[in-house]
Amino acid sequence: MSDTLRFPAEWEPQSAVLLAWPHEGTDWAERLDGVERTYVALVAAITRFQPALVCVADGALKARAAALLAAAGVDAARLRFFEVPYDDTWLRDSGPITLREGGGFRLLDFHFTAWGGKFEAGLDDQLVGKLHASGLLAPAAHQRIDFALEGGGIETDGAGTLLSTWTCLHERHPDKTREDVTATLEQSLRQTRTLWLDHGYLEGDDTDAHIDTLARFAAPDAIVFQACDDPGDNHFTELQAMAAEIAALRQANGQPYRLFPLPWAQPILDDGRRLAASYANFLIVNGAVLMPAYGDAADTAAAAVLAAAFPGREIVPIDCRPLIWQNGSLHCVTMQLPEGLLA
Repeated sequence: MSDTLRFPAEWEPQSAVLLAWPHEGTDWAERLDGVERTYVALVAAITRFQPALVCVADGALKARAAALLAAAGVDAARLRFFEVPYDDTWLRDSGPITLREGGGFRLLDFHFTAWGGKFEAGLDDQLVGKLHASGLLAPAAHQRIDFALEGGGIETDGAGTLLSTWTCLHERHPDKTREDVTATLEQSLRQTRTLWLDHGYLEGDDTDAHIDTLARFAAPDAIVFQACDDPGDNHFTELQAMAAEIAALRQANGQPYRLFPLPWAQPILDDGRRLAASYANFLIVNGAVLMPAYGDAADTAAAAVLAAAFPGREIVPIDCRPLIWQNGSLHCVTMQLPEGLLA
C-alpha cells in the first residue's frame, strides 16, 4: 500500500459535509416535522461555510428537501443531492472514512452493522460503494474492509494519534484482544498510536460509548471532553473517571494535552427515558464549529468552552433536541469530506 496515506483531522479544510435527509421510511417518521426543522437549520449553517451533499431516497424527497431549504434561504449553489436508498440517517457511522493518498483520496468502507446488529443496516452498508460510483466525487480509491467500525467510534489528530473507547470496539469485536483491534485500526487508518479510554458513557446512547459523544481532539495538543460536575447524577462517577483518564493521556512528544471540559446539561427526558445530550457531539466545518444546543442553561457555557478550544472559529448553536430523541446528535448525522473530494 502507498506510504502517503494519511487520515486528516476534522479541522483540516473540507470540500463538503455529507448527510442524509430524514423521511417516513426511517425511524424519524413519528416526529418528522421536528427533525426536518433541525435538518434545515443544520444545512443552512453548513452552507454558510461550505457545500452540503445531501442524500435523498428519491426524487420526491429531493424536491421536498430542496423546497424546505430554499424557503430557509439556503444558497442552492452550495447544495448537491445524491439519490440513494438508505435505512437511516446516521452518516457519521455509515458514510466514508476518507484518507488522503498523495494528491488523491481513498474511501475506507468498513462493515456497518448498525452498532452491533441493533437495527437493519443492509442499505446503509452499501452507501459508501454507491457514493464512490456516483460521479459526485473526485477520482478516489475505494477500499472495502471486513471489520465493523463506525466513524463516530474514532477520533484522529491528523498526525497519527487515534482516540477511541474500548467499550465500543470490544462490543463490536468480543473475540479480539485489544492488541488485535489496535493493530487493525492503526494499519487501516494509518495511525502510529492509539489512546484508549476505559470509562465514559451516556444514558440513552445505543452506540456503546462512541468517542464522539465523550471526547474530541480540538488540535494535536488539545482535547475537549464531556464533563459531569453533579454528584447526584448517575453519570458522575463514570465521567469523573473518564476525566482522570484523559488528564493522564500524553501527546506523542510526552507532553500533557490542553484540556477543555464541557458543562453538563440537566437531564432531558422523553416519556421517562433519558436522552443522550452531549456537547461533545459538535461538528467542525471551515471557519466554524456547529454546536449541539439543548435549550439548557449550559448551552451558553458550552459555547464559551468551544470558543476557547477553537480560537478564530465561529460557534454556531443548532437545536438538537429532536435528534437526541433517536439517541444521537449533530456530529452523528454528518460526515465531513476533505477539501478536493467533492467533484
